[in-house]
Amino acid sequence: MSPQVIVCGLGRTGYCIFSILRQQGIAVVGISERILPQDSENIIVGDVRQEAVLITAGIREAQTLLLAGTDDALNLAVMTQARLLNPKIRVVNRIFNTRLGDRLDHTLGDHISMSVSALVAPLFAFAALGNRAAIGQLHLFGRNWPIEEVLITSEHPWHGLPIKTLWVNPSRMLIAYEPVEHSVDLISAIATHQCFQSGDRLLISNRPGWRKPRRTLVQRWRSFMSGVLQFRQQSRAVLWLMLGLLLTIGIATLTYISTSSGVSWVDALYFSVGMITGAGGQEAVAENAAPLIKVFTAVMMLVGAGVIGICYALLNDFVLGTHLQLVWTAARVPLGGHHIVCGLGGVGIRIVDQLRGVGEELIAIEQNPNGRFLGAARSQKFPFLVADASVPETLNMANIRKAASVLAVTSDDMVNLEIAITAKSLAPRLPVLVRIHDPKFAKQIQQVFDFDMVMSPTGLAAPAFAAVAIGGRVFGNCLTSTGLWIAIATLITPNHPFCDRILSEAA
Repeated sequence: MSPQVIVCGLGRTGYCIFSILRQQGIAVVGISERILPQDSENIIVGDVRQEAVLITAGIREAQTLLLAGTDDALNLAVMTQARLLNPKIRVVNRIFNTRLGDRLDHTLGDHISMSVSALVAPLFAFAALGNRAAIGQLHLFGRNWPIEEVLITSEHPWHGLPIKTLWVNPSRMLIAYEPVEHSVDLISAIATHQCFQSGDRLLISNRPGWRKPRRTLVQRWRSFMSGVLQFRQQSRAVLWLMLGLLLTIGIATLTYISTSSGVSWVDALYFSVGMITGAGGQEAVAENAAPLIKVFTAVMMLVGAGVIGICYALLNDFVLGTHLQLVWTAARVPLGGHHIVCGLGGVGIRIVDQLRGVGEELIAIEQNPNGRFLGAARSQKFPFLVADASVPETLNMANIRKAASVLAVTSDDMVNLEIAITAKSLAPRLPVLVRIHDPKFAKQIQQVFDFDMVMSPTGLAAPAFAAVAIGGRVFGNCLTSTGLWIAIATLITPNHPFCDRILSEAA
């Protein structure tokens, strides 16, 4: 049988996509550059860039090519080779550079770019907002709607309630209904006024909320005073040096007034400042003085040159360097009810966008001072710290004891685990969400440690890739105990089979 989908790059995410497609009964062939000990059925081992390997996989007859590798350049090379062999093949491309992906989608036909970070960030954001039951998402009306699976029990408040009562709620979208006794679709169940029974399952999606953070005058005053205190700490060295400079000028002025007759305090001050800064002026104050005063003047010139040089260097570093930025950031640290996002990578920056999109307050922590998304953080003007989030002092600076949640989403599993453990030690009741790449390792950590949720990007993103490989324009997906659900949009035209039919017949 000819393959319908070819999956190139059987890493963690690629192999998970391959397994889901095979479970759904799709004719799928995988291409791996190394031998996989756990499976060999329908898997070809070889270099995905080689024409012979693609032909052996059935590239000429395949409908979809799914590129699941982690190297953008390699994925592009495979895509161009595949298009030469089969110009009509549909390509689903895993791209880390989202801007490049958007350009490819607009330039090439039947090319769909997907990003793991864009897929998993909404689920992390849902969990941070308290919705830890989300198993998927729908992208509608410019927002991401979380999909939940509800099991009706005898104690559930919906038990015995007509399904139609939930349908009329505009803030809740009913997606699918699976009754325990007989098979009936959602629309038919609503039309026949059926009620929920124990064991029924329901897929729903609730409209995401939005709130505008408001700060009272007391909170603004406390934030201002926090900034003043932070400014005093950061500028302590500069203040001490300025105090030393003023003291040096004062000693020189008093010396000239007390040892030289007929010299006013204004002339003495003017000469002292000019002598120490190198600007000059009123040299007669020292020229007519005793030899000992001239020696004192020479010493003060040397001391002044050193003090002025150090003072200029510290001021330049404080104003043009990172100190002033850290002071401004510290002044904007939320006072409570905020989210702490540890790791401003591809996933972290998208979580920030999701949380800010619904009006949540947050602060980000990034260890790399040359991080790729620090420029975006500065331009969007949300507070962030350039520090190690696994250190208790850093989390205390982020006001962890009054935070709403901590999200450890760096690209290193061990760093995320250390951040989560540190956060729990500082605030035991604080919800902590952890990103772990390996799905098996994520489940083990969830069982051993008392974290609120441990999520694997591989496990979260793979169903979405599989859904796009199967369908056309996919608006959402979720993976339940009964299989993979895909939300696909369809345009009703005069020749469409749904045209002029009522919803229950279409269902």
